[in-house]
Amino acid sequence: MRTSKLALAAASLLAAVIGASPAFADETDPPSDFTFSGYVQGVSDYRFRGLSLSGGDPAIQGSINLNHSSGFYVGTWASSLEDSAVYGSTEVDLYAGWTGAVASGLTADVGLLYYAYPNGHTGDAEYFEPYASLTAALGPVSAKVGAAYAPEQDALGGDDNIYVYGELSGGIPSTPVSLSAHLGYADGAQSPDLLTGKGTGGGFDYSLGATYNITDKFSVGAAYVGVDGASIDDFSDDTVVATVKLAF
Repeated sequence: MRTSKLALAAASLLAAVIGASPAFADETDPPSDFTFSGYVQGVSDYRFRGLSLSGGDPAIQGSINLNHSSGFYVGTWASSLEDSAVYGSTEVDLYAGWTGAVASGLTADVGLLYYAYPNGHTGDAEYFEPYASLTAALGPVSAKVGAAYAPEQDALGGDDNIYVYGELSGGIPSTPVSLSAHLGYADGAQSPDLLTGKGTGGGFDYSLGATYNITDKFSVGAAYVGVDGASIDDFSDDTVVATVKLAF
């Protein structure tokens, strides 16, 4: 049953991404201020801030963005989920924001994200979350710090949530391999301690990963993912997540 549901979700997500993909412009067309970007990928487990939302099973995911030369963008991201009455079997995130240089070597990204669950049936699930981040180049390494704050909403049980994180990434010189590290902290409705029944305080998640770029559009990767809280099989236990990604 899980396999058939995943196959159905995969077909729906692929159709949505492919259907939204823009036609190639004629070579004689003048440059446009608007560009499209996106990707389709398969993951061995959908981990959101360290916790599995696919029940430890594989998931298919994809995004498409409309970007303007001014830095403004709108887009959508989707993933298959472990089927449940509240969330259904699909997550669709809608977002809009601005990104651009704010100083030499420093890039900002600010926006608003809406988490939607179009085939959920029971209770409140959808919520808003503003976000902001700064990315700096430190020699061959890219460093990023960010925060996302979801104010009190019914979908969060009437509570709020703050998530802050830091990331480092960079390529290994003269190789197609890049490395990445992530450390995040959630406090509020999405604290891993709270969601795993360990307590009511905040908690950390972390990951260490490597990506092999087969071409400039196609890559494979793996990341070790861990999270605070009680260890629950296929939800909050440490795991390795494999990824196959095709960008466009």
